[in-house]
Amino acid sequence: MKKLIVFDLDGTLAESKSSLDAEMSALLHDLLGVVKVAIISGGDWPQFEKQLLSYLPHDERLVNLSLLPTCGTKLFQYAGDWKKIYSEDLTADEKEKIVSSLNQAVGQAGYKVEKVWGKVIEDRGSQITFSALGQQAPLEEKDKWDSDFTKRKKIKAILDTLIPEFSVRMGGSTSIDVTKPGIDKAYGIRKLRDLFGISLKEMIFIGDALFPGGNDYPAEEAGVVCIPVRGPSETKPVTEAIIACLDGDRRALRGEGIR
Repeated sequence: MKKLIVFDLDGTLAESKSSLDAEMSALLHDLLGVVKVAIISGGDWPQFEKQLLSYLPHDERLVNLSLLPTCGTKLFQYAGDWKKIYSEDLTADEKEKIVSSLNQAVGQAGYKVEKVWGKVIEDRGSQITFSALGQQAPLEEKDKWDSDFTKRKKIKAILDTLIPEFSVRMGGSTSIDVTKPGIDKAYGIRKLRDLFGISLKEMIFIGDALFPGGNDYPAEEAGVVCIPVRGPSETKPVTEAIIACLDGDRRALRGEGIR
């Protein structure tokens, strides 16, 4: 029986930088009633508040929800309000080296764009994120900039030679996330394992970037059962099926008949 369901946020529960819709909010609320849930994203805490928490019912089920911003480099849990459990912050020197290397890699790759919307390189404390078109770029522009990952793979390959001491992952639809070595979504999942005493075999991870080099791929490498999706429209039926299975398992354990 699965005891923890872990989701990516952007491209999985919601479209990039967009809010949860009413159907997804209701599904998550139902899921929180039967099992522990964690959400790991490359986005920082304000993105979780804006995209996710503003659209979830504020009730006792939130104690079953763990939130891991910046690819698992931070962990928040609910106890009347949201408490930060840890944050693997980068030092000032590390941040400076990463930002310099990102600028160099983008220049070498030759992918400078004419128009951007918001910050291109953002300091998220425990993670530096490069967003090719800016943090606030329209979804339609983001979807067509690097749909086959070719551009970011080239930038990542250059970064891997410039800063081999850091973890470099593709995230979202136009972004690259850089964290301390070994600090990625697998790290966050192992933190949850130790916190709850739940084995990796008792977890499911659902995400849209489960390909090699994607920022969800460490979950696959960690040995968690993974379900790849291509957006919220695929996540919804997967979540419905998990709720039905877990609810059936709970009723069976209580000796109740299934009508």
